[in-house]
Parts: sequence; structure tokens; C-alpha cells
Amino acid sequence: MKALLLTAVPLFLLGETHQVTPKTYYRTFSRAHPALKNIAPGDVVHTTTVDSAGVDEKGVTRHPDPGNPLTGPFFVDGAAPGDALLVKFRRIRLNRDWGYSGYRLLLSALTPESIEGLYPNTFKMDLVRKGFSHYVRWDLDGKRNIVRLSDPASARIKMEFPAKPMLGCVGVAAPGDFAPTSGPAGSYGGNLDYNEIAEGSTVLLPVYHPGGRLFIGDGHALMGDGEPTGNGIETSMDVEFSVEVRKNAGLTGPRVQTAEHIISVGAQAEFASALDRGLQMATTDMVKWLVSEYKLEPWAAHLLIAFQGRYDVVTVAGSMALKIPLKALANK
Repeated sequence: MKALLLTAVPLFLLGETHQVTPKTYYRTFSRAHPALKNIAPGDVVHTTTVDSAGVDEKGVTRHPDPGNPLTGPFFVDGAAPGDALLVKFRRIRLNRDWGYSGYRLLLSALTPESIEGLYPNTFKMDLVRKGFSHYVRWDLDGKRNIVRLSDPASARIKMEFPAKPMLGCVGVAAPGDFAPTSGPAGSYGGNLDYNEIAEGSTVLLPVYHPGGRLFIGDGHALMGDGEPTGNGIETSMDVEFSVEVRKNAGLTGPRVQTAEHIISVGAQAEFASALDRGLQMATTDMVKWLVSEYKLEPWAAHLLIAFQGRYDVVTVAGSMALKIPLKALANK
């Protein structure tokens, strides 16, 4: 039972608290970027992220190139290749009153014939971003934790929903000299776009370079499974996190822990990958996790997955995740 508790609920012993205000943002998960801040395991970081277009909480464009500008990197003292970073998101909160999303589902989420002639992927030019007509604006109410579509209005339903703030991008510097943009996902994390990466969750990432070099960004006020419009409700965020280091963890890709589940993520470039491959990656990693850390027999891991596992479509034509409830692991 002791090993189970240590695995399922990492302990985050709090150290120093840092208020970090980024002035430079990057769009690659590269080891070459200078550290925004050196932090020790257990330190608490308060910081902010800009939205996917580089716009901050005051509506100021902070990065000239859109496409998920990243806050970071954070250099974690003592993290070495082969270790894992355990990133505990203590707070992820809305910090402005508007966001935006696409107006129509992507073709990767539909059969081609279903969308032809239905309605054009244009709404109002320059409504949210200059030069674009396929975005709609959402009003965000942080006090009530509500998102509401500003325009257009449905004659049948009220487009107002509870917010679930999350981060689309969480990752470390990629292996070797590889410097992927903040568009795809991979073994290093990256643009995971997984709606379980919310307040209270812990993301586990393999370390490829000294310090890990952690990046975060791409806040969403709300996003359904799969990100089928190609975005969530894009907005800036206030974020508080702490990091621990697990030595010689042997991770091959990202994992997530929530209050209810352990989750293996088969992380691939979104809108360009086969979901069956993502499912196989997630399932293979979950078997390894259950056998190596929870000490299940391989056959027991297979049957537990078969009868307690749940799959999430993380991104359409991209990543899959496999969730196992913690209560099933405590059933002795």
C-alpha cells in the first residue's frame, strides 16, 4: 500500500515562492533557449501565459508570431536525463474577460461530404484577430466560472457553459537537437491539448536535458474532447505550479495524474496522426506503468485495462489517452 500511495499521489514539499513575469516568449521546445527562471524541486511558481495568438491579459500582443507562444523555460535544479519532472498545477485561472475559438469543425473531424455546402467557415472579418474571419468571440466570467458565446446566437440553445480552464502546452526541451514548434505533441509533451491538464492535475514528463527546461502555454477556458475546431476557447491564464524530480524514472512519454485517475498519453502531432497508433502507445505505456510501479502481474494489468480502462480522444487525428481509476488500484 505504501508504494501505491507514493506512486498515485506525489508529495510536493513546498520551497521558495517565485513571482515570474515573462518578457520573452518562444515557439519551440528547444534546449537552446536561455532559462526564464531556475527553480528548485518544491518551489512554487506564479506566472502567466499569453493566448495562442500571443495576446496577454490586458489585450496587448506580446509575441509577433501566433501559434502558442510559450512561457519558459524553467530550469529545474537536479533534473538529469532519464529522470522525470512531476509538474503539479496548483492553480489555472482565467485572467481576462474574453476568448475566441473556431467557427466550424475541422475536416479531420468529419466526413468530407457532410460539410460541403452546409455553411461557410467565415463569420466576421477582424472580429477577434486582424485578417481572420473564421473566429468567434466568447465572453468569460471568472467570478461565475462561465463561458458565453458573444455572437452568433442560436435560436434553440443558450451557448453558455461552465468553464474548465486548462493548458494546451506543457512540455520539456525535446531530445537531442530537435526543436519542435509549439504546434505538435510528442514524447516530450508539447502541444498536448488534453483537457485533463487542469487545476489539480500533475503532468509527468521525461527529462532529456539537464534541468528539463519546462515550458507552458496555450490556455483554454474550455475545450471538449478532441479539440475538433482546432482550438479551445483561447485565452491568457494565471498559473501556479510546483515541480518535483523523480530520479531514473524511465518514462518514454507524458503521463497525467488527477484526483481520480492515472492516465497514459499516446502523444502525437495533432491533425496528422493515426488515432489507433496513439491508442497503442497509451495502452503500452499503461501496461508498463501498472507492472513497474504498481507491481501488477502483466496478465492482471491487461485485464484491469480491459475492464476498468477508459480512452479519451485527446486530439482529432492525433493523440489518445488511457485512464485507470485510482479506486480500482486500491481494490485489494
